[in-house]
Amino acid sequence: MAPSKVLAGARVVLPTGTVPDGRVIVDGARIGGSAPADAEVLDLTGHWLVPGFVDIHNHGGGGASFTSGTVEDVLKGVRTHRLHGTTTIVASTVTGDMDGLAQRAGLLSELAEQGDLAGIHFEGPFISPCRKGAHSEELLRDPDPADVRKLIDAARGHAKMVTLATELPGGLDSVRLLAEHGVIAAIGHTDATYEQTRAAIDAGATVATHLFNAMPPLGHRSPGPIAALLEDERVTVELINDGTHLHPASLELAFHHAGAGRVAFITDAMDAAGFGDGRYMLGPLEVEVADGVARLVEGGSIAGSTLTLDRAFQRAVTVDRLPVGDVVEAISANPARLLGLDDRKGSLEPGKDADLVVLDEDFALKGVMRGGAWVVDPQLG
Repeated sequence: MAPSKVLAGARVVLPTGTVPDGRVIVDGARIGGSAPADAEVLDLTGHWLVPGFVDIHNHGGGGASFTSGTVEDVLKGVRTHRLHGTTTIVASTVTGDMDGLAQRAGLLSELAEQGDLAGIHFEGPFISPCRKGAHSEELLRDPDPADVRKLIDAARGHAKMVTLATELPGGLDSVRLLAEHGVIAAIGHTDATYEQTRAAIDAGATVATHLFNAMPPLGHRSPGPIAALLEDERVTVELINDGTHLHPASLELAFHHAGAGRVAFITDAMDAAGFGDGRYMLGPLEVEVADGVARLVEGGSIAGSTLTLDRAFQRAVTVDRLPVGDVVEAISANPARLLGLDDRKGSLEPGKDADLVVLDEDFALKGVMRGGAWVVDPQLG
């Protein structure tokens, strides 16, 4: 057993508020309640200590894809995001043929069983051709509950979320099926009306996939899905805070109406996250990444992001001027709760996994710990 560690002197962000000159005790892989006399002490004065980030919507990174890569590729992407503070990650797919998605689910479920992934998110093929974004229109299909069940079964208990255009035939029945199996039904890539969206929420949908993106805009006579998703206390809204997907005023609108307790920051990252500009494949579609913005080569639609959650955190505090506690809710606590992992993840409390991030006074990442072991050691710079 490694000796206990005391991380002392930092501003520690807890569910109850921020503790100046606080300390966190790491006892093995967990956060401890007390430290033995021989515990190692690390002075983090001048830093922030926050829970490890939890990303529920991520397609890859480090030049590797969760949607089509090998086991080694997936692990490379996971490692890339860990270096940026994401200690818990769900792998997202993109639209493909059903057999291919079932095979992909089998590979990803093995990594979930090993503890490398927190589960699988199926984004497509059950989405609207009107709002397909970076998905192949030829492979889209209506959300037949039998097809949805096929993917759930292929994931062997590790399906965490399915994004659907719930207005399509079979949409509401599929939402009910997902709810019955404990899988999040997320409304996204949708052309639904306000009324159709409310019906989907009543049927059991609880998440808005990257709110504002790939759905009708908010209108004063036709409020569409955005108004329904923001106003309903049962819904958590995903936000991509990269400065490209959302205007700061839209982010502020979401926080104002949903409140910090109903926001989940995501990356929607693709291969280029943490890697660089160039040409990539997102499923069967070619993507050009230039100046950190990913767009389809054909048509120019935004194709995911190159975001990492440390950048989303820093931007939220320094550009959007959100309170640090609100950002921690959105980037750690809320997504952990959605995944049913809030007994182990999402906050710095005794008994929980020792997953944490060290930030400097400018909110730049300086350290990452996962399961009590340093992924990025703040002492090594």
